Amino acid sequence: MVPSETIQYLGIVQLLVHFGWKWVGLITQDDDAGYNFLRNMELLLYENGMCSAFTEIVVKNHRYTGGADIVSDLLNDIPAFLESKAKAVVIYGENVCIRRLASIILRKSIFSATDSPLREKDSTGKVWITTAQIDFTLSIFLKRFDMQNFHGALSFTIHSKELQVFQEFLQNITPYGAKGNGFIKDFWEQAFDCLIQNSEDPLDDDLTCSGQERLETLTAPFFEMTMTGHSYSVYNAAFALAHALHIMHSSKLRHRAMEHGTRLEHQNVEPWQLHSLLRWISFNNSGGEEVALNENGELAAGFDITNLVTFPNNSYARVTVGWLDPQAPPSATLKIHEDKIQWPRNLNEVPPLSLCNDKCEPGFSKKKKEGKKFCCYDCASCPEGKISCWKDMDYCAPCQDDHYPNKHHDQCIPKTSNFLSFEEPLGITLAALTLFFSVTTVLVLGIFIKQRDTPIVKANNRSLTYLLLLSLLLCFLCSLLFIGEPNKVSCLLRQTAFGIIFSMAISSVLAKTITVVVAFMATRPGNNFRKWVGKRLTHSIVLSCSIIQVGVCAVWLGTTPPFPELDMLSLTREIIMQCNEGSVTMFYCVLGYMGFLASVSFTVAFLARKLPDSFNEAKFITFSMLVFCSVWLSFVPSYLSAKGKYTEAVEIFSILSSSAGFLGCIFAPKCYIIMLRPHLNKKEQLIRRKM
Repeated sequence: MVPSETIQYLGIVQLLVHFGWKWVGLITQDDDAGYNFLRNMELLLYENGMCSAFTEIVVKNHRYTGGADIVSDLLNDIPAFLESKAKAVVIYGENVCIRRLASIILRKSIFSATDSPLREKDSTGKVWITTAQIDFTLSIFLKRFDMQNFHGALSFTIHSKELQVFQEFLQNITPYGAKGNGFIKDFWEQAFDCLIQNSEDPLDDDLTCSGQERLETLTAPFFEMTMTGHSYSVYNAAFALAHALHIMHSSKLRHRAMEHGTRLEHQNVEPWQLHSLLRWISFNNSGGEEVALNENGELAAGFDITNLVTFPNNSYARVTVGWLDPQAPPSATLKIHEDKIQWPRNLNEVPPLSLCNDKCEPGFSKKKKEGKKFCCYDCASCPEGKISCWKDMDYCAPCQDDHYPNKHHDQCIPKTSNFLSFEEPLGITLAALTLFFSVTTVLVLGIFIKQRDTPIVKANNRSLTYLLLLSLLLCFLCSLLFIGEPNKVSCLLRQTAFGIIFSMAISSVLAKTITVVVAFMATRPGNNFRKWVGKRLTHSIVLSCSIIQVGVCAVWLGTTPPFPELDMLSLTREIIMQCNEGSVTMFYCVLGYMGFLASVSFTVAFLARKLPDSFNEAKFITFSMLVFCSVWLSFVPSYLSAKGKYTEAVEIFSILSSSAGFLGCIFAPKCYIIMLRPHLNKKEQLIRRKM
């Protein structure tokens, strides 16, 4: 007539989980039921991430063989569990466990009043959790025990309902009216400290029980006037047996009446004859509650969860603070009203923590202690790139790719975008330099157009000069493609436009250098190079050298074109918005071809730098190509080591510096003569210098 113990075990674990108690003490009695409880609880605790802090086995009939055993019990039994860090202690068994616990606490309080070393031990701050088999009724020999030690205890109790007839029954009990009930006689003598009068052996009136004593005068630790779960179970069992007998009697009566038409005589009924009837019994008791058994022959019910509230007169009351209903949905099996619970008065915090060690704060994770249960652990700070945002996390987890850990490793912060913007100082500076050099190039082009008929402009192929200046202007402007948030169009144009325009500029420089060489060779008598002098040669050089680069870029765009992408891993706190080159091989093919043209141009210019010709540009081209090659040779390692927006900044700087090298080395001397030494820009001066 009680619910299954399995349900109670699961309820205890759910209660522990509800309050976060992971370091739990277990007290049980020394019998098969107690050891079965330990086996089941140890397994359930482990499965739910909890551990037993200690296991106390209470001997039901403890016997001492001498004074040494008593002293040993006093000194060794008391500190067995009271010094444990476990704040939650589960007690299973019969009342012997509570009485044993009470006697230990009582002895501890006695020793604490002396200079005994046990004085340092502290039994306060425990939350006792008892099973339905236990009530808090104490032996009369524990009158000195202070029930305040059990204040705040939580108990799983069999559901009961107060019955008026039960109260009347208790109030009318007398020791002399209970004929043949030896229990009443023994209990009465212990509870009221008197003796029952025996007619054969008269007693002194001072020691004799009057029979007028009332049970309601006893305090709760020795007798409860309420209908407890135990009493309610016995009450329902009696009703179940009565119903079974009634069914059997009615069935036989009908059967006999049908066969013989006579009354059924009284017959003895064996217990086994009622088994089949009791297994499927279902009825409403006098309290109006349904009593039914499940398919396993167990009471189909749950448990009440009560809170023990004690009073200064050493009495107590049980307050229902929740229930365990196995028929409810899994999320609502256990219901607790925390606001109704009164906790032990000497706790530092409520509800208390019952842990082997303090919880790991956010930013830390658990670290196993060698040789200890898994509930005992150290706390290790999270490694770089990982966080723990809750207490007591088993491991640190990495943030999402678009987030990064904060300084304390307890929160993920969204990463900021990383690209070279027109609004930041570096982007503004590079854009300003780009515009400055572009305007300068336009001014130089304007000067050369205005002075197009002067000897210094005409001397070195006017059309090539214009083409080179236009190429340099486009080189400066193409650096603007590397500033701003990357998109599909800018990614397609960045490297290809840069490669084609620079190839055109280098081709123009190469054409200028070859023009100087061919012109010198054509001045020699009988030389066939005279027919190569003219625009045909220069245009062919520029077109043929540029068309190869155009072809390389066309293949690049047609096979693996660049595209915008987000790099979330290279930088810890930023998302790099960049252009994926698509094919690194094609990108370095473009750079390699430019390097090849620059090498050829530098070699030819270097060999032609001392040719005897007025306004010979070869020496200036040599310096410009030296600057160009130096810049782009240093570009490769700088580009590979840079990350994020600094990759674009390195390339923009290389474009600006190499283009500025062309502009300064080739055109600055000519502009100097045109603007500041115009007397040198005359045909007579050209002839005199030639001679």
